[in-house]
Amino acid sequence: MFHATMREAIEAARTLAQLDDLSRKIWQAHAAETVTDAAAQGLAETLHARRNAIREAVAPVGIPLGRVTLFPPKRLQRAPERSVAIERRRRLACSGPMPPALASRFTTGQLAVLRIVGDEMARNGACGLCIDAIAARAGVCRRLAQAAIRLAEGDGLLTIQERRHQGRKNESNVVRIISREWLQWLRRGGRSAAPALLGNIGCKTVHPSDRGDPQRQVVDAEPKRSCRGAAVDPPRAGRPQDRAGRRAG
Repeated sequence: MFHATMREAIEAARTLAQLDDLSRKIWQAHAAETVTDAAAQGLAETLHARRNAIREAVAPVGIPLGRVTLFPPKRLQRAPERSVAIERRRRLACSGPMPPALASRFTTGQLAVLRIVGDEMARNGACGLCIDAIAARAGVCRRLAQAAIRLAEGDGLLTIQERRHQGRKNESNVVRIISREWLQWLRRGGRSAAPALLGNIGCKTVHPSDRGDPQRQVVDAEPKRSCRGAAVDPPRAGRPQDRAGRRAG
């Protein structure tokens, strides 16, 4: 009688709490020797099968199957036009974002990311943009922007301050440049001080001693005659009487 009643109750159960209550009653009856071992084992197997069926029919509320969060999935950050993004990152990388000695360690995409960080540092004193905004402005993907900032941090060029909040969404990290050479480069507006200190390299200034026209110098070397001297014929060496007359006079 007890065996048939419990079987009907197990089949009629609709929740896991009801099945737990029935399981408790079965083993209490078994402890009081009201149900034999074989009957208790059969009821336990029926109850277990019913519990699995109820669990499969229950769907999670609010959370889709296969996910563990209520927040929507992140969309991949991609540029609408790939050619435009490539041109943008090349232009930013060639604009001199940092000194040549430091820039030689990074690729074109990484230099474009560091250019955005340097501009924010020069404008606001720190870069508080989220990683998606930095990647979009530089024309690169999100992963490349993260790798560039982490690589610069590993070289001791900048610091990353995390702003975490327990129980709610974290704020974007704050990136600050600590490299003196890079900061000095930003203060100069991306110009190097080497030409000003070393002068013109590879050019030798020539100062010739004679800057005039050689043809003109030959003409000027001839004796100049006055207007009176040009009107009178020059004395001739073959006329001795003229010399004698001049001596007497």
